[in-house]
Amino acid sequence: MGGVSAHVRMYSRRACGLCDQARAVIESERRRSGFAFEEVRIDGDDELELAYGLRIPVVLVDGTEAFELHVDAERLRRLVVPRSGPGRLLRALGTLVRS
Repeated sequence: MGGVSAHVRMYSRRACGLCDQARAVIESERRRSGFAFEEVRIDGDDELELAYGLRIPVVLVDGTEAFELHVDAERLRRLVVPRSGPGRLLRALGTLVRS
């Protein structure tokens, strides 16, 4: 059975040094691991500004918030490494998963 590819979404702003740093970490790991990456700019979107405002960059992995302000390369790698079946994100976060 093949691995399941992760989906990474980063909420950011146009002029954001922390976003630039986070994007560089994500893109570097993406070249190694081959996951889907989407960047969403919150500039001008009232709903996204309210949700993420001062916390950007905010990074979700498979729909679960994984990082804010800083992306740790090693932890990102654990979160996006293709694995079979459900529970990949929980295992990467260090949560005990029982069958």
